Amino acid sequence: PEAYPVVRRMGKTAGQEVAGLVGNTSVLRSLRPDQFVDETFGLPTVTDILRELEKPGRDPRPAFKTATFKEGVEKISDLSSGMVLEGVVTNVAAFGAFVDVGVHQDGLVHVSAMSRTFVKDPRDVVKPGDIVRVKVMDVDIPRKRISLTLRLDDEAAPQGPQGAQGEQQKRDRGGKPPRQRKAAGGGGKGRPAPAPSNGAMADALRRAGLA
Repeated sequence: PEAYPVVRRMGKTAGQEVAGLVGNTSVLRSLRPDQFVDETFGLPTVTDILRELEKPGRDPRPAFKTATFKEGVEKISDLSSGMVLEGVVTNVAAFGAFVDVGVHQDGLVHVSAMSRTFVKDPRDVVKPGDIVRVKVMDVDIPRKRISLTLRLDDEAAPQGPQGAQGEQQKRDRGGKPPRQRKAAGGGGKGRPAPAPSNGAMADALRRAGLA
């Protein structure tokens, strides 16, 4: 709006209504920008005004990009190791970056998983709002933890009982198989006690008055 007076002067010089200037390339290019320079508007500003009038409807702001979340992946249980997803960086800390991949729980890209080279500050690699492609390395559903990497050729944790959840189950059970109980009256290490000798048995029967 503050540039309207300049545009009116342009229209008057060109013998056109203001509406007739918009998109009228031949007329706009016939105008000399230096004719409209004054104390308020310098040559660069006038030049920009002429350029914008030439391309009506163009939004001078940069295009706003959003991440394209993977269809069918809406909650943390939909994730699996090895998935490659698109996400948006929501926060950057000293130890890494948090990324929203569309499951209502941000995943973490640790600083060590950001690059093949040493990264001193994660902010040198990404910033909030960046659109990134990440691979799911591990999913801990009970703890709601998602481990991600920016290095798409990294090998993810295996799935199933041998994967992260299986490891968690083993930790929950103590991480070791149950110890074998000693046999009743055993001689240690699960071995049965040795049978008494014939002499000892005869002696016991004599004492009992049975022999």
